[in-house]
Amino acid sequence: MSTLPPPPAARWLPPATFSGQVALVTGGGTGMGLEISRGLAALGARVIVASRSQEHHVPLLAEAAQRGWQVESRTLDVREAGDVEKLALELDEHGGIDILVNNAAGNFVCPAERLSARAWRSVLGIVLDGTFYCTRYFGRGMIARGRGQVLNVVATYAWTGMAGVVHSASAKAGVLAMTRTLAVEWARHGVRVNAIAPGPFQSEGAANNLWPEEGRKRRIEEQIPLGRFGTAEEMAAHALYLLSSASAYVNGECLVVDGGLSLGRGMWEPGERREGAKS
Repeated sequence: MSTLPPPPAARWLPPATFSGQVALVTGGGTGMGLEISRGLAALGARVIVASRSQEHHVPLLAEAAQRGWQVESRTLDVREAGDVEKLALELDEHGGIDILVNNAAGNFVCPAERLSARAWRSVLGIVLDGTFYCTRYFGRGMIARGRGQVLNVVATYAWTGMAGVVHSASAKAGVLAMTRTLAVEWARHGVRVNAIAPGPFQSEGAANNLWPEEGRKRRIEEQIPLGRFGTAEEMAAHALYLLSSASAYVNGECLVVDGGLSLGRGMWEPGERREGAKS
């Protein structure tokens, strides 16, 4: 048994929260997906990370060996329905999975009028198609066993919109609708479906694609009421809550974790006195 402290995301739940459960995390080797994978493994789950690049899994597999976690990896392109079905059937032969985290994503900033059909299709393929394929094929096993959970990762611009990400916003809006639809449709089978909408957090991928210049990052921070970016560990901690028995009566919900960024800022600043205003 490892004497190392648990990863930050796992410190808020009992050590055996996910003992005996099998979880599959797409895009589970980097960023928020990595921290969700680490948290699930630390709390007793057998974790399968799946993404297109095996290289992304190497650090987690090494940490798992050191800590005694049950972690496996699979190469999977979620855009390929046949590959997703094949993996689902393989895992169902060995008892299936209890938890599915649809975290695989693709995003970059581009004005809509310059967005190519190929770029549009690439993001929609990963985010919307991939989420549906994984949910459909792994969900079939959950329905057959009468239990399971699906957690989808969306973004607040799925309902607010945001300039420069029409591809991602459209895809995430579809995933949010899918979440709520299946939450109603599959509840009778013992399957819960929820979503989490993380705000800006520190990660190499987001930094390279969304705020490559320090000045742009500062401008985003200035808009966040809490005055800072979140961390991948903070986002993962809330994901683990949604997957735990502590949220057993939560279904079809989307938890926003963005420091208040998506809230309206109003037309005046707190403490500012407007001329002619009555006290």
